[in-house]
Amino acid sequence: MSKAHFLILLEPDAMDDIQSAIDFYDQKQVGLGKQFEKELNDYFSSLEKAPYFTIRYDDVHCLPLKKFPFMIHYTIDNNEKKLIIRAVFHTALNPKKWKEVR
Repeated sequence: MSKAHFLILLEPDAMDDIQSAIDFYDQKQVGLGKQFEKELNDYFSSLEKAPYFTIRYDDVHCLPLKKFPFMIHYTIDNNEKKLIIRAVFHTALNPKKWKEVR
């Protein structure tokens, strides 16, 4: 029997984070933004199946990317099998700053 997959939902702020990172990387090198987006999508696919990574603060789980210095911040709704992406945040930034602006 296979486990139920989680539905991934991206908050508007997280979509803004992702687009900003893609734009930044595309300015650095043609195609680098696409590589960032692909890696992020691969991580989202993995999270659909196995979302229980470290809780870093409050009830927010965090999963760092391997190739890019970003971390996915998300919460889990176990009852509805939803994973809500709250932010895709550069690891050099303090998550408390993210909480203050959101």
